[in-house]
Amino acid sequence: MDKDFTDDALREMIPRMRRFAISLTRNDATADDLVQACLERALVRRTSRQDAGDLRAWLFSILYRLFLDGQRRAKRYALVLSLFGVGSDEDSAPSAEDMVVARSALESFNKLSAEQRALLILVTVEGLSYREAADALDVPIGTIMSRISRARKTLREFSEGRVVPPSMQVLK
Repeated sequence: MDKDFTDDALREMIPRMRRFAISLTRNDATADDLVQACLERALVRRTSRQDAGDLRAWLFSILYRLFLDGQRRAKRYALVLSLFGVGSDEDSAPSAEDMVVARSALESFNKLSAEQRALLILVTVEGLSYREAADALDVPIGTIMSRISRARKTLREFSEGRVVPPSMQVLK
């Protein structure tokens, strides 16, 4: 085990990982499960980790990929349920209690896509450089820079009260 992959280093990362997981899932219990799964995967695969890499970026990368896997799994499960005629009557609007408690900035932040929230958390809250965030999410650094720029622009427009239609990209 290398010098920065210690029990103390992992324990120090748990609050940061939990904060990141909560920003992705918007649910404390689900975030705790995600952090636990991330730590389990990190411990199992510690030998495959590159020694020169940043522990923080590596853990956030694992956590984000687990989140994406869970999202894909949930979509497949919802599709299977819809095939059998079982629907969900979930409300997508926030509850009145959440609206009273949440501040305007947090409401705007929550309107961002999971990808935009993840990038802003990694770079602004967790302090990862663009290069570290690019490595953690396995995308080019230019992509990180443009996505963060769009996320910040959207966040500004939300806080100014403008309704922003979701930007859609056509992929072929």
